[in-house]
Amino acid sequence: MDLEKQPEPEKQPQPQRPVAPATTSPAEPALADPQGSLRASDADRDRIADILGDALAEGRLDAEEHSDRIDAVYRAKTVGELEPIVRDLPGARTTRDTTPAAVTYGPDDAEGPADNLVAIFSSTTRKGRWRVSRRTNAFALFGNIEIDLTESIFAQRLTTINATSIFGNVEVRVPENISLRGSGTGIFGNFEVVTLEGVDPQAPVVVINGYSVFGNVEARPKRGKWITDLQGKLKKNLGH
Repeated sequence: MDLEKQPEPEKQPQPQRPVAPATTSPAEPALADPQGSLRASDADRDRIADILGDALAEGRLDAEEHSDRIDAVYRAKTVGELEPIVRDLPGARTTRDTTPAAVTYGPDDAEGPADNLVAIFSSTTRKGRWRVSRRTNAFALFGNIEIDLTESIFAQRLTTINATSIFGNVEVRVPENISLRGSGTGIFGNFEVVTLEGVDPQAPVVVINGYSVFGNVEARPKRGKWITDLQGKLKKNLGH
């Protein structure tokens, strides 16, 4: 038998490798608004849908408007697309608002040491991320004391600040989502505390007591400042 006359085996076609498009490039992240460009979760959409349901029940939206907005909610892909849908309604919340529903505090320590701030012909500032003591004594004599609680960690629900100002100034700034109360007297001076009531019943409570003589004691919220993730910050601070 002549082997040279045997037919050659048929060549199998080689699979073709897909070629990536040369002009396709990944989209750049929206650095100007990283929160708004986040992908929306099912929880985000459900929260917006709840707001729309409340608005329908209260008569703020009619059935047609509610239906149109619900459709837009479940078509939305990012948090930034969800915000405009409820911007004109009360109770509008998206993932930008990170205030927790409940707050956990550390162990009760009523006998803990007080934090003392003194300014005599000088100035003292306490701000940034710091753990607030249960009691703080602030004394200003021809000086200035600034206490900024907007980034601080509250290890207890009730915080008391005793402020005394004699020919001086004591200013306290708090975030907008806590409760703020005060009781004091101004003698030829000013004692002013802007009362706040936090929406969360477990939110920190700051009480300002004291007096001013030819001086000023003032406590008010700092616009746009919110304490967030209270429980997480507390656990990190306590080393848990």
